[in-house]
Amino acid sequence: MNETTSGPKGLPVTGNLLSFRRNPLQFLQTAAKTHGDVVLFRFGPKRNIYLLTNPDLIKEVLVTKQGSFRKGKGLQVARAVVGDGILTAEGSKHMRQRRLIQPAFHKERIAGYGEAMVRQAVDLMADWKSGEVRDIHHDMMRVTLAIITQTMFGKSVKEGAEEIGHAIEVGLKYVANKASSFIDVPLSVPTRSNREFLEASETLDKTIYSLIEERKKNGATGQDDLLGMLLAARDEDDGTGMTDEQVRDEVMTIFVAGHETTANTMSWIFYLLAQHPEAEKKLHDELSAVLGDRLPTVADIPQLIYTNLIVQETLRLYPAAWAINREPIEEVEIGGHAYQPGETLMMSQYVMHRDKRYYENPDAFLPERFAGDLLKRIPAFAYFPFGGGPRVCIGNNFALMEVPLLLATFAQRYRMRLAEPNQVVELEPVVTLRPKNGLPMRLEKRE
Repeated sequence: MNETTSGPKGLPVTGNLLSFRRNPLQFLQTAAKTHGDVVLFRFGPKRNIYLLTNPDLIKEVLVTKQGSFRKGKGLQVARAVVGDGILTAEGSKHMRQRRLIQPAFHKERIAGYGEAMVRQAVDLMADWKSGEVRDIHHDMMRVTLAIITQTMFGKSVKEGAEEIGHAIEVGLKYVANKASSFIDVPLSVPTRSNREFLEASETLDKTIYSLIEERKKNGATGQDDLLGMLLAARDEDDGTGMTDEQVRDEVMTIFVAGHETTANTMSWIFYLLAQHPEAEKKLHDELSAVLGDRLPTVADIPQLIYTNLIVQETLRLYPAAWAINREPIEEVEIGGHAYQPGETLMMSQYVMHRDKRYYENPDAFLPERFAGDLLKRIPAFAYFPFGGGPRVCIGNNFALMEVPLLLATFAQRYRMRLAEPNQVVELEPVVTLRPKNGLPMRLEKRE
């Protein structure tokens, strides 16, 4: 423990856990404003957490000295959901898995997925009617789940999509609660949350293993999608492939991480545009100028300049991953402080992206702020929606293609308005940052 570090006063046994759980984002923002670049707080009697809010310190942890850390408790717990895939694996295993998966996410390869993304958005709108109120977050979860199953596994999982979405939600909430708890209740204890979680895991396992089995039975391991690539992949050092369990873990990771995050980003975009008609008008003007009446393609993305600015600004205000945790595996010095195994270093995108040292009027939605050289002027880790270092999100290019294409496709045909004039949308920071209780919005067909 670093005696010189200050932080919010906690309770004798639980420390700051209850305040954090009540409102994690507000707790972290207030702590950062009050206590500076390094904030100490506790979860329980012995678990020290250090919040780092200086981009140089964050870079040291995620890049310069990343070999001295492992993933934080949340992602260790996440193994219960996604297994030992690229998200949770450590050290040489992580490097091997990343090497095997990387080709599936090369820019040239994912460009071929653009048409499927647009087609799924058009299919979703077949159910939409002007004037109706829909839960847009639920719809965005549906479309991104359809896209991930189509592009990654070469088939549609329309049957059971609701069940799969619910299972993922249960899994993420379980991980979030367990990660911020200092009492470890084993899965073998039949508590309600344990029972729900085990049911959810069974649903996801059944789905993934049936996809693997079906593909192997058909003998099409070389198919041009992620599942085919994973089954065909061979390690360049020893020529070995992945076991079914390893394939399952990677598929599960992409399944969970690849649709939930994009669905959240899309939901926040529509929420922000509903409150900023001037930005919405600029978006519509650009879509008319670049696309006319035709559907967008991957080739249009560089010309959809304002569309991309909206995406960047939404990722700033509502980053899908709102915090990253690391734990030292040995004593390590960061910024003159020595940190020990058993302690946790937390870095919050949500806090950094709203820091007035780097952003003028940081809580305002201003897509234009990214039009100039902002990203060159601010430190690298003042804006890091996809993380950073060797563990930067492998799907970032996929997401940065999917979101503008979906936004352009939906916004060509519909405006979205909040269902109620004074509607309050609460943030729910579980593993990802999602709108609590969905996002009811009224559809308005554009003429």
